[in-house]
Amino acid sequence: MLKTLAVLALLAATPAHAAEPSLEGDWSRGDGKAKVHLGPCGGDICAVNTWIRPGVHDEKVGDKLVMTIRPDGPVKWTGTAFDPQRNLHFRMTIEVGAVKMTTHGCVLGGLICNTMGWTRL
Repeated sequence: MLKTLAVLALLAATPAHAAEPSLEGDWSRGDGKAKVHLGPCGGDICAVNTWIRPGVHDEKVGDKLVMTIRPDGPVKWTGTAFDPQRNLHFRMTIEVGAVKMTTHGCVLGGLICNTMGWTRL
């Protein structure tokens, strides 16, 4: 319960009123293939695809990434994520600013990693 309240309090803060930028909101992926909405889901944070560029076959609108992350400094979040569409668990780090965000995730004990830039919509 306290974890849920803490996540909701952090997500509800807007950059104009908080020292830390908020993860919550709509984001466009740097490769132009997807747009997502980040927000609370239960005690976690979910990224849900709201738009996928036509021709992208491995993703669809409504796909969800469930993140169990915590603040790790003023602009950094760390933890784990689960992709139920692909049944993948991975470690994740997010650095968030007022209009830009960078995500870094690794699977298979760090053998396969990906970093992606995002822009707030």
